[in-house]
Amino acid sequence: MSRLKELRKSRHLTQVQMQMLTGIDQSDYSKIENGKRYYTFEQCKRIAIALNTSMDYLAGLTDEKSPYPRNK
Repeated sequence: MSRLKELRKSRHLTQVQMQMLTGIDQSDYSKIENGKRYYTFEQCKRIAIALNTSMDYLAGLTDEKSPYPRNK
């Protein structure tokens, strides 16, 4: 299972809920989650915020799920 899918399921969110949180169409989100499409920088940022994680975690650069401190 992809990190993205695992993280979404651990937060008890559906793909439709992710669409509402990120503005990414559900069918596009599904393709991203299943590795059939890559996300843009902006999409990755929105997904990381919605899932309360870092872009580095989504990219597989770290195993730390916690997000970095954000500027308000």
